[in-house]
Amino acid sequence: MRIDPSMWRTILFSLGVVTFVIGVYQTLVENNPKVPAESLQRNYWLFMISLGCIMYYRYLKQRDKEARFLADPKNAPKVPAKSPAKSGKAQPRKKSRN
Repeated sequence: MRIDPSMWRTILFSLGVVTFVIGVYQTLVENNPKVPAESLQRNYWLFMISLGCIMYYRYLKQRDKEARFLADPKNAPKVPAKSPAKSGKAQPRKKSRN
């Protein structure tokens, strides 16, 4: 049984959101008015997991979007025709001079 890639992206996004919500909740519950940054430091790892999941989700989504764009025949990259061998000399531009 194979899972659809969009399901993996959904799971990744959900994991990112859940870890962010848990991080915010834990930060607010453990808040110490005398040392306000302490609870944020203790839950920093939750926010980093969340950030990593969301960044990877966006990367996968962009990669899929690019693949769909290039799969469309009208958007296929154009291959230039073979040009004659260059002699190494600069070709003069056909520019009018006043």
